[in-house]
Amino acid sequence: MTVGERIFLYDTTLRDGAQTQGVDFSVTDKLAVAEELDRLGIDYVEGGWPGANPTDTAFFAEPPLLRHARLTAFGMTRRPGRSAANDPGLAALLDSGSAAVCIVGKSWDFQVDVALGIGRDENIDLIGDSIAQIRHRDREALFDAEHFFDGYKANPAYALRCITAAFEAGARWIVLCDTNGGTLPHEIDAIVAAVTQTIPGDRLGIHCHNDTQNAVANSLAAVRSGVRMIQGTLNGLGERCGNANLVALIPTLMIKMGYTTGISEAGLTRLTAVSRALDERLNRAPDNHAAYVGASAFAHKGGLHASAVEKNPACYEHIDPSRVGNSRVILVSDQAGRSNILTRLRELGITVDADHPGINRLVTIVKDKEFQGYAFDGAEASFELLARRALDEVPSFFRLMSFRVLDERRFNANNRLVTLSEATVKVEIAGELIMTVAEGNGPVNALDTALRQALIPAFPVLAGVQLVDYKVRILTPGEGTKAVTRVMIESSDGRGHRWTTVGVSANVIDASYEALNDSISYRLFQAMS
Repeated sequence: MTVGERIFLYDTTLRDGAQTQGVDFSVTDKLAVAEELDRLGIDYVEGGWPGANPTDTAFFAEPPLLRHARLTAFGMTRRPGRSAANDPGLAALLDSGSAAVCIVGKSWDFQVDVALGIGRDENIDLIGDSIAQIRHRDREALFDAEHFFDGYKANPAYALRCITAAFEAGARWIVLCDTNGGTLPHEIDAIVAAVTQTIPGDRLGIHCHNDTQNAVANSLAAVRSGVRMIQGTLNGLGERCGNANLVALIPTLMIKMGYTTGISEAGLTRLTAVSRALDERLNRAPDNHAAYVGASAFAHKGGLHASAVEKNPACYEHIDPSRVGNSRVILVSDQAGRSNILTRLRELGITVDADHPGINRLVTIVKDKEFQGYAFDGAEASFELLARRALDEVPSFFRLMSFRVLDERRFNANNRLVTLSEATVKVEIAGELIMTVAEGNGPVNALDTALRQALIPAFPVLAGVQLVDYKVRILTPGEGTKAVTRVMIESSDGRGHRWTTVGVSANVIDASYEALNDSISYRLFQAMS
């Protein structure tokens, strides 16, 4: 390896990623993602397969204007019995207006015999003719050698004939595909090294699936053995277990291995934002434990551990999180010491002397509450309120005098079984007692609605607050219906700001009220700050 040597990045999120269960890109989504990848500095953006479905056809009909990346159309070799010049599939690729065309073809003799049902020499002709036609139309040509590693293990000579046909016909990149994701890193290393004796490494790419959780490792092994282009997807999207995760590969290549890519150091700091923006667009919960970009990737929990991080981050952080746009998080838990608490307070913007008597009291309160079942490492808003209340910074906005929740299960006028919930709350605000009644599609919804009806006239800022997630965990399952429950509520102000609060009780409605109370109080405190 030469330090600073260039690795090219090819993103297949818009095609391979679209095959993920639960992912359905619209044309608008595809345009936005392509532009984001271009801004990041990706070299090739594969837009999809024009002619294969209406979405991809519409995308290529009005393609995005990319300033850095080469828009690539994906398809297959010409069909048997047709010339490359008269094949409708190839024509759709070449008429798409893309700067590059990537075609997939068989490189495993078993697939040629069984799936295509043609002679092996004819398959070689399909590959060579198709690449030649792409080059004839002045497009950059890429060949995806499907099932290459399985093919090589079964019949090395034939697998090499397939990729050599593409190479000699003018393909810029020969991409070696681990299509079923079953190849291991040591096999990738040995096979790629052997291939480079026939085709130069700077003309080779790697395309790995993640079925053995080795897609990133396999891609890196291929790079070490000579390939200079990596295909993958954002956040590892893809069918079955996904594809090689470019979000993990990019910083590993650049920071750990010293390669250069089309992404600048400034662009690298956008990696976390790009990863999370894709999840947001797809309405998927981000993986908090994702390498480099996860919310917990640089989170520290133990007291001694957190103290060491403050003094020497390299002890427990393999890179500076800011290099990939992430940040350190010091979690507060029953393992917390003074250093955790002080660090977390600084992150919240709370200036307090290390010898303040409230610090030891706060440590004790946190440990006691987590012993009861509270979890502040996942409910930062509740922790902030707890800390500020200990320091007498949070006023009493309102006082709940009582609440009552009723559930009714009955047949309605259409003889359909329905369940209705009704909540009654009595709240004191500035010395005035207010009572409200509200219905909901469940007890927590009814209670939340009744509270809002009572509070919004006095605190209009609460009108924009929405409950966006609600989780219940049984803490003492052995006690059956008497079990202690923990409720976590995630709220939003409707403008992109979210916060999480927690409540614990043997009564799930009471635990829910605790979390709701913290959520409302947190929003009111933020509004007055």
